[in-house]
Amino acid sequence: MAFISKKRKQADTKVDANKAYSLKEASALVKQVTTCKFDASVDLHIRLGVDPKKADQAIRGTVTLPHGTGKTKRVLVLCTPDKESEAKAAGADHVGLDEFVTKIEGGWVDIDVIIATPAVMPKIGKLGKVLGPRNLMPNPKTGTVTNDVAGAVNDVKGGKIAFKVDKVGIVHASIGRVSFSPEKIEQNSQELLNAIMKAKPSSSKGTYLRGISMASSMSPGIAIDTKAFVH
Repeated sequence: MAFISKKRKQADTKVDANKAYSLKEASALVKQVTTCKFDASVDLHIRLGVDPKKADQAIRGTVTLPHGTGKTKRVLVLCTPDKESEAKAAGADHVGLDEFVTKIEGGWVDIDVIIATPAVMPKIGKLGKVLGPRNLMPNPKTGTVTNDVAGAVNDVKGGKIAFKVDKVGIVHASIGRVSFSPEKIEQNSQELLNAIMKAKPSSSKGTYLRGISMASSMSPGIAIDTKAFVH
């Protein structure tokens, strides 16, 4: 039987499992029920009424959170030599091509986002088996395959995140840290939910937004009322 700490038991008593909270209520409550000693991530888990096996319902996209995620993203830019200085000037943590392709083939994935220019995509296509499962593969739909490497790096460093529905129809995304004010958590959450609602495919039938839960690392989940987001 798993051990449940005293702090976690106390946190559990503060969350009504039978209640669907407003986004504002949840954004304040998540700070109260966090038991970690570190600045934990605050995440949203959004269950959608889509079939991810269908290409037009495999929801994915990007959104720029107004207050960022609270985490500095480590960015790798894979590009030709003529783009390297541009990427470095924009603040990319790693820039290059062949040496990083070799490192990734060997299992190195110590980065958060990979940006690539279209010209190098044929070289990195073989990295799909390593990068795909970690959602690191550059993709034009998320703005990570582009010739504007400076703009892409600035976007990522400025709070732009990618979201993607998983194979069971859930989007998982970090929208801040517990050190954020309730207002910042709420505003970041609202921005992500707005983007997901805009991404609703016309072929989706029935209820699109089926459930939303907010939680920090090792905290109980807080159910959020979906009615406010259905128009």
